[in-house]
Amino acid sequence: MIRTKISRRTVLMGTAGVTALGALHAPAIAQQGGEPIKIGAVLCLTGPGAGLGQAERSAMQLAEKMVNEAGGVNGRPIRVLIEDDGSKPDIAKSKAEALIFNEKVPLMIGSSLTASTGAIAALTNGEKMAQVALTGLGPAIELTYKSLYHVLPPQPLNARAMLEYTKAQNFKKIGVLHDSGYGQLVYNSLREQAAAYGVSFAAVEKFEVGAQDVSTQAAKVRAAQPEAVYVIATSPVPFRGARQVRITQPIISAIGSSPYDYVRGMGEYADDIVFPEFLVGEDPEPHQKAFVDMYKAAYNSLPKNYEAAGWDALQIAVNALKKAGPTDREAIAQAMREPYRGVMASYNFAAPDLTGIELSSFVFSKLVKTQFTRLPFKVTARS
Repeated sequence: MIRTKISRRTVLMGTAGVTALGALHAPAIAQQGGEPIKIGAVLCLTGPGAGLGQAERSAMQLAEKMVNEAGGVNGRPIRVLIEDDGSKPDIAKSKAEALIFNEKVPLMIGSSLTASTGAIAALTNGEKMAQVALTGLGPAIELTYKSLYHVLPPQPLNARAMLEYTKAQNFKKIGVLHDSGYGQLVYNSLREQAAAYGVSFAAVEKFEVGAQDVSTQAAKVRAAQPEAVYVIATSPVPFRGARQVRITQPIISAIGSSPYDYVRGMGEYADDIVFPEFLVGEDPEPHQKAFVDMYKAAYNSLPKNYEAAGWDALQIAVNALKKAGPTDREAIAQAMREPYRGVMASYNFAAPDLTGIELSSFVFSKLVKTQFTRLPFKVTARS
């Protein structure tokens, strides 16, 4: 439940989304009227992707509350209809169909995992309606969709961020432990770019999404004696497994492994793990601090990347609705095709990768005994 004490404070939305959070103390609230404008959302609230979807939901619900307290969309309140896809693409598609064709939502948000995002995108593309995906760019077919926008970076960019840190630490021989979903996508990009960074892979081991024991695969990685290990998954299981088989080398991961929910699942093994990410709740960048403070006031916990992505996704949707109105789906989609400054990152939805996030937007953090510390390392190269 949202416990915020900042109700009846205006949060200004739009391209100044971060700066606008400083306007929380502004008192004016517009009078609302009319039927709520429905916004459809399909998230992974159960299953392997639940650590992502639950974080996204909490921030979206907070954003919904703040939008409505700030006057809604041109005087009308919004209502976000959130459905659970169970981390399964077939369910994601059926839930999206109900929202699009039965509830008549003018745009969609979601999903939390790549396969589910793609299942929804097949529908939204056919309807020429906007979809704000809480994933990075997935299959190449997504590049042909003209109304699909991503608030997470594409996997080649995630891979570059990991490789930049690896090179800076002078690690050359890397072991890899990854799952068959998100981890496979990131690894594919790592494999394509590794040679340019002077990196080779001593051992690569894959396990199925949702696996509860990866000790066999982790032991094979350890036997290769790498200088560092990439562990990439949407689960805490492989991190525990790596340390339990006595992999003592530094672990470098990707943004999809960074939610606090996963860190709690790592338990005592949440140590010496580096993440290229965007928001470190313990030490946010100046433009993120107001959001972090507001989220903490509402939930008594710190947000991270997926909370920030959920917040940004709804603000992007609201911004487009304010510009295009709530009835013309194609006009709403077109209204999103522009730069947008969010809490998590600065986006350019007119960019070829449907995201426009640059490598310089990444921050790097390290888990030290279950606590995140923002590192001084920063990449200055452009994507």
